[in-house]
Amino acid sequence: MTDLHYLTATQLAKKIRDKELSCLELLEIYLDRVSRHNPVLNAIIVLDEQGARARAHEADQALAHADIWGPLHGVPMTIKESFNVAGQPTTWGVPTLKDNIALGDALAVTRMKAAGVTLFGKTNVPFMLADWQSFNEIYGTTNNPWDITRTPGGSSGGAAAALAAGMTGIEAGSDIGASIRNPAHYSGVFGHKPTMGILPTTGHALPGKNVPADISVIGPLARGANDLEIATLAMAGVDGRNARGLTLKLPSSRKKHLKDFKVGVLLEDENCAQDGDLTDQLQAKIEHLARRGVQIDDKARPVADTKRAHLIYLMLLRAATATRLSDDALETHRNRAFASDPDDFSYKAIVDRAVTMSHTEWLVWNEKRELLCREWAAFFDSYDLLLTPIAASAAFPHNQAGERADRTILVNNTPEPEVDQLFWAGLPSAVFLPATCAPAGLTRSGLPCGLQIIGSHMSDLTTIHFARLMEESIGGFVAPEGYA
Repeated sequence: MTDLHYLTATQLAKKIRDKELSCLELLEIYLDRVSRHNPVLNAIIVLDEQGARARAHEADQALAHADIWGPLHGVPMTIKESFNVAGQPTTWGVPTLKDNIALGDALAVTRMKAAGVTLFGKTNVPFMLADWQSFNEIYGTTNNPWDITRTPGGSSGGAAAALAAGMTGIEAGSDIGASIRNPAHYSGVFGHKPTMGILPTTGHALPGKNVPADISVIGPLARGANDLEIATLAMAGVDGRNARGLTLKLPSSRKKHLKDFKVGVLLEDENCAQDGDLTDQLQAKIEHLARRGVQIDDKARPVADTKRAHLIYLMLLRAATATRLSDDALETHRNRAFASDPDDFSYKAIVDRAVTMSHTEWLVWNEKRELLCREWAAFFDSYDLLLTPIAASAAFPHNQAGERADRTILVNNTPEPEVDQLFWAGLPSAVFLPATCAPAGLTRSGLPCGLQIIGSHMSDLTTIHFARLMEESIGGFVAPEGYA
C-alpha cells in the first residue's frame, strides 16, 4: 500500500523522524481528507484545526532540535467523543450533555500526547455508548466506508470508520460490550480490548462519575498491530493512589513464531447464530494458520457451560451500566423484574433483574464470575490463545428503529436478535481478559471481518503479537474502494 494516508502510525512516525515530511504537512493531508470524505461518512464530529496546527508546528520545531517527544511524534490522531479533551464537548451522544465542555484532558489523552501525537478531532458514538451502531441526536449517523448503507459498528464506530477511510493516523476507544472489537471487525481495522484495569479510564466517564465501571476498558484502534502495542503501552500504567507503590510491566510474548502457538478455536456456539458467510471466511483463515504451523484444536472449550457464562456476563454487564439510567427508568425495570416469571431468561427479563439487583445479589454473581476466571486459567494451562468471531455477521444495514433489544439482523437470511452477539463480546470481557481484533480478509459479500484473539490475564502483548504474526502471514488492513 503506497497511499501515505493509509500507512500505519508507526510508519508515519518513522517518515517524520527521517524528515521525509513534516508534522504539519502530514496533518494537512489528513485535514484535507476529512474535508473531502467526512461529509458522507460523518465519522469525525469535532475538529480543532487551529489547535492541531499549532501542535504540529511545535512538533516540527522540537524535531529540528532533535527533541523527539515519543514513538508517535507528530502522528495525527482523533479520539472517541467520550474521552475528555480540554475545551471540547464530551456528550456520549446524550442531548442533555451537548453543552458539557471538558475542563481538562482524560489521562489517556495526556499519555498519548506524551507519546507525541497531534490530536485534531473527536469521533462519533451512539447514545450512551450503548449500540453497535453509531448515531445520536447531536451528531447524526456515522456510515461504514465499505458500504455507507451499513453500520461501522459501535460504540467506537466513528473511530473505526475514520481509520478505514484514511482520515486519521490512530485512534482510541472504549469497550464494555465489544465497543472496540466490533467496530474494528465491521470496518476492517485492528483493535485491542486490554486486560481490565491496566489502561486507566480517568477522564472517560459521564459527569459526576468517578469510580471506574465494572468490565469497561479503554484501548487503541489502528491500521496495524505494531500501532496497537505502542498505543497500549503508552496509555497503560498505574494511576491514582496505587501509583505510590505499584508499577505495571506487561510481559512480552514468550512465543515468537506462528508455529510456537497452540490455540483453541471456537467459531460457533448455541448462544449466537452465526452467518455462514462470516464463518467460512474465518475458517479459511484458521486453516491458513494451521498450514503455517499453528497448533489448532477446534474442540477446545474455555468453560464447561457457555450458556451459564453468558448469563453471568449479561447480569454483571447490565448491573455495570445501571448507573447510566434515570430514576424513572430504574423504577420501570424494578416493577417489571418484580412481576416477571422467575423462569424467564429472555434478554429483557435479564436486564430488568440486573439493573435493579441488590449489592448482596451482585456479590453472588461476582462469585460466579470468579469461578469462571478459574476455568479460563485452567484452559490457559494447556493453550496459548482462543480464537473466536467478534460478531454474528459482517456489518449489517443501518437499523435505528425502536430499542436495540427489539431489533434483529439477518443471519443466513433469517432474522436473529441483534443482542445475541453480545455472547462473543462477553466471553473475554466478563473475566477481564485481553482480546485483540485482527483483520481476517473479506467475506464473499465483499465486507471486512476480524478474528478475536483472546489471551490469558495480562497477556496483552501476546494477543497483539499473534495479530502481528497474522498480519505478516495472511495480510492485515485492506483499504475500502473510493478513498485512495
